[in-house]
Amino acid sequence: MSRGVLVTGGSRGIGAAIARAFRDRGDRVVALSSADADLADPDAVAAAVESAAEALGTIDVLVNNAGLVELGSLADTSYQQWRSLWRRTFDVNVFGAANISYCVAHHMIERGVRGRIVNVGSRGAFRGEPDMPAYGASKAALHSLGQSLAVALAPHGIAVASVAPGFVATERVADLVTDQVRGQSPFGRVGKPDEVAAAVVYLASPEAEWASGAVLDLNGASYLRT
Repeated sequence: MSRGVLVTGGSRGIGAAIARAFRDRGDRVVALSSADADLADPDAVAAAVESAAEALGTIDVLVNNAGLVELGSLADTSYQQWRSLWRRTFDVNVFGAANISYCVAHHMIERGVRGRIVNVGSRGAFRGEPDMPAYGASKAALHSLGQSLAVALAPHGIAVASVAPGFVATERVADLVTDQVRGQSPFGRVGKPDEVAAAVVYLASPEAEWASGAVLDLNGASYLRT
C-alpha cells in the first residue's frame, strides 16, 4: 500500500537516495530542501508539515535527514565563531528535528496513523568529531531524541529508530574522502547513499516495529561500539 513519506534534506546526497528509494516502492514522497523550509524556524517547520500533509494526504513516514555540517575545531575558532557555530548546528540538527518530529507525530496521532520516524544520525555521535564537535554532539542528541520518542510514541503505534552512517560518498564531502578515510573500513571504501537508503526503508517498514528505539550502525566496520 502506498504511503506518504516526508524526507528532510531530500534534494541531494543521502536524502535524495532515500526519497528515490521510497518512490521506487510506489510511495508518495515530499522531499524538503533548505529552499523549501528553514528548519531552524519553528513556524516554517509547522507550515512545511501542514503543506506536506495536504500534498500527501497523510504522512505515514518522517525521515529526519537534514543536517548542518561545519568545520570548527576548538583550537582554531574564536569564541564568537564557536558560539555561533554551535547555535546554527543545533538549531537545524536538533531543534529542527525535534520540532518537525513533534508536528508530524501530532499529525499521526490525530489521524490514528501507525507511523514511522527514522533519524539519520552519524558514527560521529559515538567516536567523536574533533574537527566538527558541534556536529558530533548534535547527532548524539538526535539519537537520544529518537530513543526518547520511541518510548513516548509506542503507545500510539508509532515506531522511531535511527541510522548512524560513517563516511558516505556524497558531493558535500567529496573533498574529504581520502585514502586514509577509505582505509578506516576493512572494506577499503566509504559508504554509498543507496546503502543508507535501504536501511532507512527497512526501519520505516511495517515489519520493523520491533526495531523501535534502535540505532543501526552503517559504517563498514570502521568503528565498532561495545
